[in-house]
Amino acid sequence: MSFDKRIEELKILLPEAKSPVGAYIATKIIGKLLFISGQISISSTGELIKGKVGKDLSTEEGYKAAERCGLGIIAQVKKACGGNLSKIKSCIKLTGYVNSTEDFIEQPKVINGASDLMASIFGEHGMHTRAAVSSNSLPLGVAVEVDAIFELN
Repeated sequence: MSFDKRIEELKILLPEAKSPVGAYIATKIIGKLLFISGQISISSTGELIKGKVGKDLSTEEGYKAAERCGLGIIAQVKKACGGNLSKIKSCIKLTGYVNSTEDFIEQPKVINGASDLMASIFGEHGMHTRAAVSSNSLPLGVAVEVDAIFELN
């Protein structure tokens, strides 16, 4: 089954692949590796998902924010691949950053939102290595940011 068909089956609506607002590029291909810059937590209505997990947001709300980051990653992947997700061989790595309180320890559970999304769309090709890191602040006050590395066919 194609990855695009899987997205359709799951009734997933990908957001628009946003252009960077800083001095960097959204994606970069080096050889057979596709690097995706950090995607921040933005709701389906286009609003920033802000706050500290463990204070303003629960672990579950953080999970949903990370899932939204994952959708942004896939939108960037699709754009970088000229709209053809069949160019993806595998997801290699995700790095997730959680704007969380000093005593919050469930960063891995939060970043599972992005990881679970990759597995649901790409199946075994979506299994990846990962880091889930706490941060005392993220750009624009968002709750979560996730970047990624993919392997191309």
